[in-house]
Amino acid sequence: MILITGGLGFIGLHTARSFLDVGEEVVLTHYRVRREPDFIKGEIGKHAFIETLDVTASHDVIDLVRRHKVTGIVHLAVPGLGALSAAEDYRVNMMGFLNILEAARLCGVRRVSLASSIAVYASLPEGPFREEALLPVHSGYPTEAFKKALEILGLHYASRTELEVVALRIGSPFGPLYHSLAAPTSRICHAAAKGLPTDFTGARRGAPCVEDHSDAFYVKDCATAIQLLQMADKLSHRIYNIGSDRPMMYGEFVEAVKTVVPDAQISLQPGRSPRYRANAYLDMTRIKEEVGYRPRYDIKRGVAEYINWLKSHPE
Repeated sequence: MILITGGLGFIGLHTARSFLDVGEEVVLTHYRVRREPDFIKGEIGKHAFIETLDVTASHDVIDLVRRHKVTGIVHLAVPGLGALSAAEDYRVNMMGFLNILEAARLCGVRRVSLASSIAVYASLPEGPFREEALLPVHSGYPTEAFKKALEILGLHYASRTELEVVALRIGSPFGPLYHSLAAPTSRICHAAAKGLPTDFTGARRGAPCVEDHSDAFYVKDCATAIQLLQMADKLSHRIYNIGSDRPMMYGEFVEAVKTVVPDAQISLQPGRSPRYRANAYLDMTRIKEEVGYRPRYDIKRGVAEYINWLKSHPE
C-alpha cells in the first residue's frame, strides 16, 4: 500500500493511476479539495482509498499509516503558493514533512519519496541541471527555499534512522487537472481549447518569449518516473531529476499547439526575456540508468492529448 499525500492534486492523481496500473494499492490524502476524475473513480473503495488529512497533525498521520498498513510514501502535499503567511508556510512545510518521516519510521515504512522541484536550481545561471550541482544557500522565492531545506533535513533524518528518503526534483509537468494556470504551457493549452486568445495576465512569471526555455513535460511521464523510483528494489542515489531531458523553447510548444488547433491565438514576444537561461532543463541520466525510465510522450503527443482532454472536460 502506497500513501500519496496530496494524492488528489494534479501530480498525485496521475501518480496514483500509475501505481494502480502496476497492481499497487494506494491511499490518497487531501486537505480541503476533493476530486475524483474518470480515470480513477472506478478504483475508489477497491484499490484506491481517500482520506482527509492535515499533515501537521502528527497523531493523525501515524494513525493513517498504521491503519492502512502503508509500505511506501510519496509526499506531494504542499501549501498553495502564497496561500499562507510566512510563519504558517514554514510550519506546514516543515512540521508536515517531519510528521511524515516520523510516522514512516515508527511504522516500518521502507522508503519516503519527497517531491522536490526544479526550483532548487533557480539560482544557477544556466543548465543542464544535474543532481550533483552545488546549490547556493540564497533562495529567491518560497518553493526554492523550502525544497532545498526539506531535501537537506530529510536526508539528514534518513542518515540517523533506518528510513530511506529520496528527493525527486520535478520539472514543469503539464496535462489534465492542472488548475492553477501558473505555468504558461497550461494557459496556452486552455486558451487554445476554448478558442480564446492566450492571456498571461497574473501569471507567476509573466509572458514567456519565443526563445525562452522550459522544462515542460507531460504529467503521465512524471507519474511513471515517480512510480519507478518509489518501487525500485534498490537505489544508488538519494536525489533524482524528473523532467524532459532536453531544452524546449516556448516557440516549439506553440507550434505543437497549432498542429492541434491551427487557428490558436497565441502571441509571444520574439527573442528572449530577461529571465532567459541557456539549457534550462533537467539532465535525466541518473534516473534513466538506474530504473530504466523512458518518457512515452514527446511535446506534440502530450499537447494533443491535453487539448483533446480539455475539450471534453472543460476546467
